[in-house]
Amino acid sequence: MLLFCHTLAVAFLQIFVLSANWTLAKNINFYNVRPPLDPTPFPNSFKCFTCDDAVDNYNCNRWAEDKWCPKNTQYCLTVHLFTSYGKSTSVTKKCATRDECHFVGCRHHRDTGYTECVSCCEGMICNVEIPTNHTNAVFAVMHAWRMSHGSRRTVNVPLLASVLAVVLL
Repeated sequence: MLLFCHTLAVAFLQIFVLSANWTLAKNINFYNVRPPLDPTPFPNSFKCFTCDDAVDNYNCNRWAEDKWCPKNTQYCLTVHLFTSYGKSTSVTKKCATRDECHFVGCRHHRDTGYTECVSCCEGMICNVEIPTNHTNAVFAVMHAWRMSHGSRRTVNVPLLASVLAVVLL
């Protein structure tokens, strides 16, 4: 009887440990993605999460192919198609050109009842999240402009915030 109780306790502990590991696998934190250690193929190269018609954002990010974006692209594009209840039906992510990013925003398709939101961002693996409304279906650019001699100037966020506060008040 003691052996049976001991075996049962060990089996319960193993099931508990295995279920905890399974639960943790579903809660992967994609924000902890480390920049790649492999050498970059060209200056200013970057990576995006990439998938084609994934069922949701989790599956897109989880199974995204890890490859460098082509030299003619500068941004990461995300297209999210979802129902009126907010349930994802399709997520597509890819490297994109500036021209492809001109179509950001959300559009409601009356014939199907679905909403499609498109966003673009600039930066290494910047497309973790999916756009769900007009607030986050935007073209997010890290650098305001590039100077002619090739160096980059960034936006002064505190200055921008104070100017917006003055304008809004």
